[in-house]
Formats: sequence, C-alpha cells, structure tokens
Amino acid sequence: MDVKWEVFFTRKADKQLNILPNRIYDIVLTLVRDIEIYGPVRVDWPNFGVLRRTGGYHCHLKKGRPTYVAFWVVIDGNVEVIYVGTHEKAPY
Repeated sequence: MDVKWEVFFTRKADKQLNILPNRIYDIVLTLVRDIEIYGPVRVDWPNFGVLRRTGGYHCHLKKGRPTYVAFWVVIDGNVEVIYVGTHEKAPY
C-alpha cells in the first residue's frame, strides 16, 4: 500500500518510544503504519478520541495496568507523535 501521510516523532516522543517494552514498541509501529496509510483518524483503535482542548488524537495501545497510550497531532499536513507511554504521564 502507498504511504499517504508522513508520521514524525517529536524528540521527546522518540526517546519515549525507545524505552517502551518491546510489545508496546511493536504496537506503536503498527499504529504509525496505519496512520501512514489510512490517515490520523483511527476510529478502529481502542479508545480512539479527539482531544478538543489540543485538537490532537489519542488511543490506547494496551489496556490494564499500566495502560499505554499514544497522542498525535496534524501539523501542516503531517502527523506528529507527541507522546507514547503510560496513561498516568500523558500530557492531557
């Protein structure tokens, strides 16, 4: 499939990505691939939602304890991942 969206990680999100457990890391890569192909609105991902205050999107990567989430925004036609990590430390 052709990539239609470019996905970038902020410096902070890239650091967060590299310390995630392997299983969660793989889930993030799957999410990124879905965003690249289908766009930033990922209603097929668990607990997907629009964060009205920021205009960004988020979804759960893993339920339970700890719950892992991802948060991303669209800037100038590109997707920028702002946060990947536990729900407790999410910036929203």
